Amino acid sequence: STWALMTYTALLMLELHQHADRDATLNTLAKSWLGKRGQYLANFSVMFLFYALCAAYIAGGGAQLQEKINTGFNLTIAPQVGSLILAIVIGTVVTLGTSKVDKLNRVLFSVKIVVLASLFYMLTPYVHGQHLLEMPIEQGLILSAIPVVFTSFGFHGSIPSIVKYVGLDIKTLRRVMITGAALPLVIYIFWQLISQGMMSQAELLTSTGLPGFVASIANIANNSAVATAVNLFADLALATSFLGVSLGLFDFFADAFKKGDGNKDRIKTALITFIPPLGFALFYPQGFIMALGYAAIALVILAVFLPVAMVYKQRGSSDKNGYAVRGGNIGLAVAALCGVLIIGAQGLQMAGLIPAIG
Repeated sequence: STWALMTYTALLMLELHQHADRDATLNTLAKSWLGKRGQYLANFSVMFLFYALCAAYIAGGGAQLQEKINTGFNLTIAPQVGSLILAIVIGTVVTLGTSKVDKLNRVLFSVKIVVLASLFYMLTPYVHGQHLLEMPIEQGLILSAIPVVFTSFGFHGSIPSIVKYVGLDIKTLRRVMITGAALPLVIYIFWQLISQGMMSQAELLTSTGLPGFVASIANIANNSAVATAVNLFADLALATSFLGVSLGLFDFFADAFKKGDGNKDRIKTALITFIPPLGFALFYPQGFIMALGYAAIALVILAVFLPVAMVYKQRGSSDKNGYAVRGGNIGLAVAALCGVLIIGAQGLQMAGLIPAIG
Protein backbone atom coordinates (compact mmCIF):
# COMPACT_ATOMS: atom_id res chain seq x y z
CA SER A 1 0.00 0.00 0.00
CA THR A 2 2.87 2.42 0.73
CA TRP A 3 4.33 1.58 -2.70
CA ALA A 4 0.96 2.33 -4.35
CA LEU A 5 0.71 5.62 -2.44
CA MET A 6 4.20 6.75 -3.47
CA THR A 7 3.68 5.72 -7.10
CA TYR A 8 0.39 7.61 -7.17
CA THR A 9 1.90 10.81 -5.77
CA ALA A 10 4.88 10.49 -8.15
CA LEU A 11 2.40 10.51 -11.03
CA LEU A 12 0.75 13.57 -9.46
CA MET A 13 4.14 15.29 -9.72
CA LEU A 14 4.20 14.49 -13.45
CA GLU A 15 0.74 16.01 -13.80
CA LEU A 16 2.19 19.22 -12.35
CA HIS A 17 5.44 19.20 -14.33
CA GLN A 18 3.59 19.23 -17.67
CA HIS A 19 2.38 22.74 -16.79
CA ALA A 20 5.85 24.01 -15.80
CA ASP A 21 9.26 24.54 -17.37
CA ARG A 22 11.46 21.52 -17.98
CA ASP A 23 13.96 22.55 -15.27
CA ALA A 24 11.35 23.39 -12.59
CA THR A 25 11.89 21.93 -9.12
CA LEU A 26 9.59 21.66 -6.11
CA ASN A 27 10.66 25.20 -5.18
CA THR A 28 9.19 26.60 -8.41
CA LEU A 29 6.14 24.32 -8.46
CA ALA A 30 5.16 25.16 -4.88
CA LYS A 31 5.54 28.89 -5.49
CA SER A 32 3.41 28.68 -8.66
CA TRP A 33 0.51 26.77 -7.12
CA LEU A 34 0.68 27.44 -3.36
CA GLY A 35 2.32 30.86 -3.12
CA LYS A 36 5.13 31.94 -0.81
CA ARG A 37 3.96 29.90 2.18
CA GLY A 38 3.85 26.73 0.13
CA GLN A 39 7.27 27.54 -1.28
CA TYR A 40 8.75 28.02 2.20
CA LEU A 41 7.22 24.74 3.40
CA ALA A 42 8.56 22.90 0.36
CA ASN A 43 12.03 24.38 0.78
CA PHE A 44 12.17 23.51 4.47
CA SER A 45 11.01 19.93 3.85
CA VAL A 46 13.54 19.35 1.06
CA MET A 47 16.47 20.86 2.96
CA PHE A 48 15.61 19.15 6.25
CA LEU A 49 15.12 15.71 4.72
CA PHE A 50 17.92 15.75 2.14
CA TYR A 51 20.55 17.34 4.35
CA ALA A 52 19.77 14.75 7.04
CA LEU A 53 20.00 11.91 4.52
CA CYS A 54 23.23 13.22 2.97
CA ALA A 55 24.83 13.66 6.41
CA ALA A 56 23.84 10.11 7.35
CA TYR A 57 25.20 8.73 4.06
CA ILE A 58 28.48 10.63 4.50
CA ALA A 59 28.91 9.56 8.13
CA GLY A 60 27.88 5.92 7.62
CA GLY A 61 29.47 5.46 4.21
CA GLY A 62 32.62 7.23 5.34
CA ALA A 63 33.03 4.82 8.25
CA GLN A 64 32.58 1.84 5.91
CA LEU A 65 35.08 3.30 3.42
CA GLN A 66 37.59 4.00 6.20
CA GLU A 67 37.38 0.41 7.41
CA LYS A 68 37.95 -0.93 3.89
CA ILE A 69 40.93 1.38 3.28
CA ASN A 70 42.51 0.41 6.60
CA THR A 71 42.02 -3.30 5.91
CA GLY A 72 42.92 -3.27 2.23
CA PHE A 73 45.97 -1.01 2.38
CA ASN A 74 47.12 -1.77 5.93
CA LEU A 75 46.67 1.88 6.93
CA THR A 76 45.24 3.65 9.94
CA ILE A 77 43.03 6.58 8.95
CA ALA A 78 40.22 8.24 10.89
CA PRO A 79 36.55 7.76 9.92
CA GLN A 80 36.43 11.49 9.09
CA VAL A 81 38.94 10.91 6.27
CA GLY A 82 36.65 8.26 4.79
CA SER A 83 33.72 10.69 5.00
CA LEU A 84 35.72 13.41 3.26
CA ILE A 85 36.81 11.07 0.44
CA LEU A 86 33.26 9.81 -0.07
CA ALA A 87 31.80 13.34 -0.17
CA ILE A 88 34.44 14.48 -2.69
CA VAL A 89 33.85 11.49 -4.99
CA ILE A 90 30.03 11.73 -4.94
CA GLY A 91 30.17 15.53 -5.15
CA THR A 92 32.41 15.38 -8.22
CA VAL A 93 30.12 12.94 -10.04
CA VAL A 94 27.00 15.02 -9.27
CA THR A 95 28.74 18.25 -10.33
CA LEU A 96 29.67 16.68 -13.69
CA GLY A 97 25.98 16.34 -14.50
CA THR A 98 22.90 14.14 -14.49
CA SER A 99 24.13 12.01 -17.40
CA LYS A 100 27.23 11.01 -15.41
CA VAL A 101 25.09 10.14 -12.38
CA ASP A 102 22.76 8.13 -14.61
CA LYS A 103 25.60 6.13 -16.21
CA LEU A 104 27.32 5.41 -12.89
CA ASN A 105 24.05 4.48 -11.19
CA ARG A 106 23.20 2.08 -14.03
CA VAL A 107 26.51 0.27 -13.51
CA LEU A 108 26.19 0.18 -9.71
CA PHE A 109 22.56 -0.96 -9.87
CA SER A 110 23.42 -3.73 -12.35
CA VAL A 111 26.17 -5.00 -10.04
CA LYS A 112 23.75 -4.77 -7.12
CA ILE A 113 21.24 -6.98 -8.96
CA VAL A 114 23.96 -9.57 -9.69
CA VAL A 115 25.02 -9.58 -6.02
CA LEU A 116 21.41 -9.88 -4.88
CA ALA A 117 20.76 -12.76 -7.29
CA SER A 118 23.85 -14.52 -5.90
CA LEU A 119 22.54 -14.06 -2.37
CA PHE A 120 19.17 -15.52 -3.35
CA TYR A 121 20.92 -18.54 -4.83
CA MET A 122 23.07 -19.09 -1.72
CA LEU A 123 20.38 -18.44 0.90
CA THR A 124 17.16 -19.88 -0.55
CA PRO A 125 17.89 -23.43 0.76
CA TYR A 126 17.88 -22.04 4.32
CA VAL A 127 14.44 -20.38 4.09
CA HIS A 128 11.75 -22.03 6.24
CA GLY A 129 8.08 -21.39 5.56
CA GLN A 130 7.10 -21.38 9.23
CA HIS A 131 9.30 -18.33 9.87
CA LEU A 132 7.37 -16.36 7.23
CA LEU A 133 4.09 -17.10 9.02
CA GLU A 134 5.28 -15.83 12.42
CA MET A 135 3.92 -12.54 13.70
CA PRO A 136 6.23 -9.99 15.38
CA ILE A 137 6.86 -10.77 19.05
CA GLU A 138 6.35 -7.18 20.21
CA GLN A 139 2.89 -5.67 19.82
CA GLY A 140 2.78 -2.67 17.50
CA LEU A 141 5.83 -3.55 15.38
CA ILE A 142 3.74 -3.77 12.21
CA LEU A 143 2.42 -0.27 12.84
CA SER A 144 5.93 0.92 13.69
CA ALA A 145 7.23 -0.38 10.37
CA ILE A 146 4.84 1.75 8.28
CA PRO A 147 6.92 4.99 8.36
CA VAL A 148 10.13 3.05 7.62
CA VAL A 149 8.60 1.19 4.66
CA PHE A 150 7.03 4.43 3.42
CA THR A 151 10.40 6.21 3.52
CA SER A 152 12.07 3.39 1.59
CA PHE A 153 9.94 4.25 -1.46
CA GLY A 154 10.74 7.96 -1.33
CA PHE A 155 12.28 9.15 -4.61
CA HIS A 156 10.15 12.25 -5.17
CA GLY A 157 12.98 14.70 -4.50
CA SER A 158 14.74 13.32 -7.57
CA ILE A 159 11.71 13.62 -9.90
CA PRO A 160 12.61 17.18 -11.07
CA SER A 161 16.10 15.94 -12.00
CA ILE A 162 14.56 13.05 -13.96
CA VAL A 163 12.16 15.41 -15.76
CA LYS A 164 15.03 17.75 -16.64
CA TYR A 165 17.09 14.82 -17.94
CA VAL A 166 14.36 12.96 -19.88
CA GLY A 167 12.33 15.99 -21.00
CA LEU A 168 8.61 16.73 -20.78
CA ASP A 169 7.56 13.49 -22.47
CA ILE A 170 4.80 12.46 -20.08
CA LYS A 171 4.33 9.01 -21.61
CA THR A 172 8.02 8.17 -21.18
CA LEU A 173 8.17 9.76 -17.72
CA ARG A 174 5.11 7.81 -16.60
CA ARG A 175 6.78 4.56 -17.65
CA VAL A 176 10.00 5.60 -15.89
CA MET A 177 8.14 6.42 -12.64
CA ILE A 178 6.13 3.19 -12.54
CA THR A 179 9.06 0.97 -13.52
CA GLY A 180 11.48 2.79 -11.23
CA ALA A 181 9.12 2.37 -8.28
CA ALA A 182 8.29 -1.26 -9.11
CA LEU A 183 11.91 -2.47 -9.24
CA PRO A 184 12.62 -1.68 -5.56
CA LEU A 185 9.28 -3.25 -4.62
CA VAL A 186 10.24 -6.54 -6.28
CA ILE A 187 13.71 -6.46 -4.70
CA TYR A 188 12.27 -5.66 -1.25
CA ILE A 189 9.76 -8.52 -1.47
CA PHE A 190 12.38 -11.09 -2.44
CA TRP A 191 14.81 -9.82 0.19
CA GLN A 192 12.14 -9.97 2.89
CA LEU A 193 11.31 -13.55 1.90
CA ILE A 194 14.98 -14.48 2.30
CA SER A 195 15.84 -12.51 5.45
CA GLN A 196 12.56 -13.18 7.28
CA GLY A 197 12.48 -16.82 6.18
CA MET A 198 15.94 -17.67 7.49
CA MET A 199 15.38 -16.65 11.11
CA SER A 200 12.61 -16.74 13.67
CA GLN A 201 11.28 -13.49 15.13
CA ALA A 202 13.30 -14.08 18.30
CA GLU A 203 16.51 -14.50 16.28
CA LEU A 204 15.77 -11.37 14.26
CA LEU A 205 15.34 -9.33 17.44
CA THR A 206 18.75 -10.43 18.74
CA SER A 207 20.49 -9.64 15.42
CA THR A 208 20.82 -5.90 16.05
CA GLY A 209 22.23 -3.69 13.33
CA LEU A 210 23.73 -4.67 10.00
CA PRO A 211 26.83 -6.37 11.49
CA GLY A 212 24.70 -8.58 13.76
CA PHE A 213 22.32 -9.46 10.94
CA VAL A 214 25.18 -10.30 8.54
CA ALA A 215 26.86 -12.47 11.17
CA SER A 216 23.60 -14.34 11.85
CA ILE A 217 22.82 -15.25 8.25
CA ALA A 218 26.49 -16.10 7.54
CA ASN A 219 26.44 -18.51 10.51
CA ILE A 220 23.17 -20.10 9.36
CA ALA A 221 24.49 -20.59 5.82
CA ASN A 222 27.95 -21.56 7.14
CA ASN A 223 29.43 -19.57 4.26
CA SER A 224 31.78 -16.58 4.68
CA ALA A 225 30.97 -15.49 1.10
CA VAL A 226 27.49 -14.57 2.32
CA ALA A 227 28.89 -11.91 4.66
CA THR A 228 31.02 -10.48 1.84
CA ALA A 229 28.04 -10.38 -0.54
CA VAL A 230 25.71 -8.73 2.01
CA ASN A 231 28.30 -6.07 2.87
CA LEU A 232 28.90 -5.39 -0.84
CA PHE A 233 25.16 -5.12 -1.43
CA ALA A 234 24.85 -2.66 1.48
CA ASP A 235 27.71 -0.55 0.07
CA LEU A 236 26.12 -0.48 -3.39
CA ALA A 237 22.71 0.39 -1.95
CA LEU A 238 24.23 3.29 -0.01
CA ALA A 239 26.13 4.59 -3.06
CA THR A 240 23.13 4.51 -5.42
CA SER A 241 20.86 6.12 -2.82
CA PHE A 242 23.42 8.82 -2.01
CA LEU A 243 23.82 9.67 -5.71
CA GLY A 244 20.05 10.00 -6.20
CA VAL A 245 19.43 12.09 -3.09
CA SER A 246 22.39 14.43 -3.65
CA LEU A 247 21.46 14.95 -7.32
CA GLY A 248 17.93 15.93 -6.32
CA LEU A 249 19.27 18.37 -3.71
CA PHE A 250 21.81 19.78 -6.20
CA ASP A 251 19.14 20.54 -8.82
CA PHE A 252 16.85 21.96 -6.13
CA PHE A 253 19.49 24.48 -5.06
CA ALA A 254 20.38 25.29 -8.67
CA ASP A 255 16.75 26.27 -9.24
CA ALA A 256 16.26 28.02 -5.88
CA PHE A 257 19.37 30.19 -6.28
CA LYS A 258 18.97 30.58 -10.06
CA LYS A 259 22.37 29.09 -10.77
CA GLY A 260 23.30 28.43 -14.39
CA ASP A 261 24.83 25.32 -15.94
CA GLY A 262 28.35 26.72 -16.30
CA ASN A 263 31.28 25.14 -14.48
CA LYS A 264 31.60 27.94 -11.89
CA ASP A 265 27.89 27.93 -11.08
CA ARG A 266 27.83 24.13 -10.77
CA ILE A 267 30.79 24.21 -8.39
CA LYS A 268 29.03 26.84 -6.25
CA THR A 269 25.86 24.73 -6.19
CA ALA A 270 27.92 21.66 -5.24
CA LEU A 271 29.44 23.52 -2.29
CA ILE A 272 25.96 24.53 -1.06
CA THR A 273 24.80 20.93 -1.49
CA PHE A 274 27.67 19.05 0.17
CA ILE A 275 29.48 21.36 2.63
CA PRO A 276 26.68 21.57 5.30
CA PRO A 277 26.01 17.80 5.57
CA LEU A 278 29.75 17.09 5.40
CA GLY A 279 30.36 19.54 8.24
CA PHE A 280 27.71 17.92 10.43
CA ALA A 281 28.92 14.42 9.53
CA LEU A 282 32.47 15.39 10.57
CA PHE A 283 31.81 17.45 13.68
CA TYR A 284 28.29 16.70 14.93
CA PRO A 285 26.88 13.54 13.31
CA GLN A 286 24.44 13.00 16.19
CA GLY A 287 22.41 16.07 15.18
CA PHE A 288 21.47 14.90 11.72
CA ILE A 289 21.26 11.25 12.72
CA MET A 290 18.60 12.29 15.25
CA ALA A 291 16.88 14.31 12.53
CA LEU A 292 16.44 11.10 10.54
CA GLY A 293 13.89 10.10 13.18
CA TYR A 294 11.63 12.75 11.66
CA ALA A 295 12.39 11.73 8.04
CA ALA A 296 8.98 10.12 7.52
CA ILE A 297 7.17 13.32 8.56
CA ALA A 298 9.26 15.49 6.23
CA LEU A 299 8.73 13.00 3.41
CA VAL A 300 4.95 12.94 3.94
CA ILE A 301 4.94 16.73 3.50
CA LEU A 302 7.27 16.56 0.50
CA ALA A 303 5.83 13.53 -1.30
CA VAL A 304 2.15 13.46 -0.25
CA PHE A 305 0.71 16.69 1.13
CA LEU A 306 2.42 19.10 -1.29
CA PRO A 307 1.66 17.12 -4.50
CA VAL A 308 -1.95 16.60 -3.39
CA ALA A 309 -2.43 20.29 -2.56
CA MET A 310 -0.77 21.50 -5.77
CA VAL A 311 -2.73 19.14 -8.03
CA TYR A 312 -5.98 20.07 -6.29
CA LYS A 313 -5.20 23.74 -6.95
CA GLN A 314 -4.15 23.07 -10.55
CA ARG A 315 -7.26 21.05 -11.34
CA GLY A 316 -9.37 23.93 -10.09
CA SER A 317 -7.70 26.36 -12.50
CA SER A 318 -8.68 27.07 -16.09
CA ASP A 319 -5.80 24.97 -17.49
CA LYS A 320 -7.23 21.45 -17.32
CA ASN A 321 -5.73 20.02 -20.50
CA GLY A 322 -3.11 17.28 -20.65
CA TYR A 323 -2.33 14.26 -18.52
CA ALA A 324 -4.36 13.73 -15.34
CA VAL A 325 -3.89 10.92 -12.82
CA ARG A 326 -6.98 8.78 -12.33
CA GLY A 327 -8.97 8.95 -9.12
CA GLY A 328 -10.12 12.55 -9.12
CA ASN A 329 -10.56 14.36 -5.82
CA ILE A 330 -11.38 11.09 -4.03
CA GLY A 331 -7.91 9.81 -4.88
CA LEU A 332 -6.37 13.02 -3.56
CA ALA A 333 -8.35 12.73 -0.32
CA VAL A 334 -7.34 9.09 0.20
CA ALA A 335 -3.67 9.96 -0.39
CA ALA A 336 -3.86 12.82 2.12
CA LEU A 337 -5.52 10.53 4.69
CA CYS A 338 -2.74 7.96 4.22
CA GLY A 339 -0.23 10.72 4.89
CA VAL A 340 -2.00 11.60 8.14
CA LEU A 341 -1.95 7.93 9.21
CA ILE A 342 1.80 7.65 8.52
CA ILE A 343 2.51 10.76 10.59
CA GLY A 344 0.27 9.30 13.30
CA ALA A 345 2.30 6.08 13.36
CA GLN A 346 5.51 8.10 13.62
CA GLY A 347 3.99 10.20 16.40
CA LEU A 348 3.04 7.09 18.39
CA GLN A 349 6.68 5.95 18.20
CA MET A 350 7.94 9.31 19.41
CA ALA A 351 5.47 9.20 22.31
CA GLY A 352 6.69 5.72 23.26
CA LEU A 353 3.26 4.16 22.76
CA ILE A 354 4.56 1.65 20.19
CA PRO A 355 8.08 0.24 19.70
CA ALA A 356 10.53 2.49 17.85
CA ILE A 357 12.36 1.01 14.87
CA GLY A 358 14.49 2.29 11.99
